[in-house]
Amino acid sequence: MSSDTDLIKLYSSRILALAADMPRTQRLSAPDATAKRRSPLCGSTVTVDVTVKDGVVTDYGQDVKACALGQASAAIVGAAVVGLTEAQIRQGRDQLLAMLKEAGPVPEAPFDGLEVLEPARDYKNRHASIMLAFDATLDALDQTRAEKSA
Repeated sequence: MSSDTDLIKLYSSRILALAADMPRTQRLSAPDATAKRRSPLCGSTVTVDVTVKDGVVTDYGQDVKACALGQASAAIVGAAVVGLTEAQIRQGRDQLLAMLKEAGPVPEAPFDGLEVLEPARDYKNRHASIMLAFDATLDALDQTRAEKSA
């Protein structure tokens, strides 16, 4: 599945629309934590800011410098993350990873929109970029947890 036609299908109009209309692209002025993740393979980066109260994400900002697949993933994460707990976000991340690497099912709501990325299963070199938004978000949440227990 490496022909030009397959690559064109991979970058569907739905993926491109998500990438073009990414929510929460403003960095937060006073975040509880900030984390940045970079894919060494392609150089994509995602930086996220979070505020958390009582274990729930109350605000979120992101700066995404990634391919359309990474942007689409970040758009879905950014649209869903406020109001969720770390456990819910971690579950979404784990389900996305299983979908990509193990042909697992599409992640459950509120991350079910990630089904648009199912065609990327066969493009292992794109997986890291797709995972960046989740990984950076969980890194930031780890920081907030560590700071509260310190």
